[in-house]
Amino acid sequence: MLGKGGNAKVYKGHLTDGQIVAVKKLIKNEKEEEDRANDFLLELGIIAHINHPNAAHLIGFNVDGGLHLVLQFAPHGSLASVLFGSDECLDWKTRYKVATGIAEGLKYLHHDCPRRIIHRDITASNILLTEDYEAHISDFGLAKWLPENWHQHVVHPIEGTFGYLAPEYFMHGIVDEKTDVFAFGVLLLEILTGRRAVDLSRQSLMSHDLGKATSGIK
Repeated sequence: MLGKGGNAKVYKGHLTDGQIVAVKKLIKNEKEEEDRANDFLLELGIIAHINHPNAAHLIGFNVDGGLHLVLQFAPHGSLASVLFGSDECLDWKTRYKVATGIAEGLKYLHHDCPRRIIHRDITASNILLTEDYEAHISDFGLAKWLPENWHQHVVHPIEGTFGYLAPEYFMHGIVDEKTDVFAFGVLLLEILTGRRAVDLSRQSLMSHDLGKATSGIK
């Protein structure tokens, strides 16, 4: 198993042609079966609609024995696993490449995609890294389509990852492109410092680490 979230488990798999893939299987939770199926179809529709080098690539899907999405495999795993869970240290050139890739992916989702999308859960865990450290925005389980004349919309229940939630969304349920931009700003700080935005085991704030992190940038 490659990873597990609140709604799905992700496994490493092999196709008959030898291609290595990631298989995302939705798991049973408190939601009704019909609601889970609707969530799956919405995520499937959104991912199938996306075509960008910095976003997850759908290879296929399956509904036999469960709800499965077959996605491109990311050899380096998630950005979170590299930043927080390994001895590997990304150099500044690679960090810049990752950050730029995420920004390009968000620009595509918000402005250039034929049907615009809000992701709603931009976190280090949802950024996957290819063999050459190209960033892929993944996990569109909370994503929403953006209507043509969308300015602000109120969404309930409020879902996402604590620490990345924009204040207007966390307090009032208001979502728009800025919801993802706020989360991206938090993620940039994590990329710069190599520390989690929310870490209850540490007494110091992330801002205290920022000066030390940026002192090495030229």
